[in-house]
Amino acid sequence: MIRVENATKAYGTSVVVDGVSLELPTGGVTSIVGPNGAGKSTLLSTVARLLPLDGGRISVAGLDVSTADTRELARVLAMLKQDNPLTVRLSVQDLVSFGRYPHSRGRLTETDRALVRTAISYLDLEGLEDRFLDELSGGQRQRAFVAMVLAQDTDYVLLDEPLNNLDMPHARSMMRRLRRTADELNKTVVIVIHDINFAAAYSDQIVAMKHGRVCRQGSPEEIMTSEALADIYDMDLQVHEIEGRRFAQYYF
Repeated sequence: MIRVENATKAYGTSVVVDGVSLELPTGGVTSIVGPNGAGKSTLLSTVARLLPLDGGRISVAGLDVSTADTRELARVLAMLKQDNPLTVRLSVQDLVSFGRYPHSRGRLTETDRALVRTAISYLDLEGLEDRFLDELSGGQRQRAFVAMVLAQDTDYVLLDEPLNNLDMPHARSMMRRLRRTADELNKTVVIVIHDINFAAAYSDQIVAMKHGRVCRQGSPEEIMTSEALADIYDMDLQVHEIEGRRFAQYYF
């Protein structure tokens, strides 16, 4: 379980995460949604200890993220940031292998190599292992970074905007893979995502943030109402149901 207790993060006088408390159960897919500047990515980064809290407490699988041993935490939790600049030229194989560093410290065992191969296959990157990242499309690079996170083989997988640089077919494919990751590999997947329809179609629960606070939390059915979406986004959205799934529509 991920437990967030009164978490606060500020930059100067600007409070980005404002006393957030929530519990995310083990297993399944949780999507964090909300308008730009709501604090979604900052909250996820504090859960992964990429950013220090200014107040409150966060625990993952019983580990206090502020005090846990770095190597122990890395064996439990993996995160992919929204932006991942590289200063060296890496192949897909090299990048995905980095996911095993918390376990192997750079000396890959056969178990490590098997997990790297599985992650590459899972993200449909077979045949691209020896290609350099700067030779790939934006979508292929994004899939390579997600493969690196999966190769880390943690119980908790945090992804900040995993649909970046993906067109519609590849975005759908990515969400299906993340759904399978939760269902078949028994991972707890938490993603920050802007597309409310993708969130509703593939998530078990949705956490909506606004002005640094959680304004709504519930199942897709509970969040996908015109009233709830208007509260989250300050705009009118029509909700339709097609084959048992709810989708939001807005007009320009």
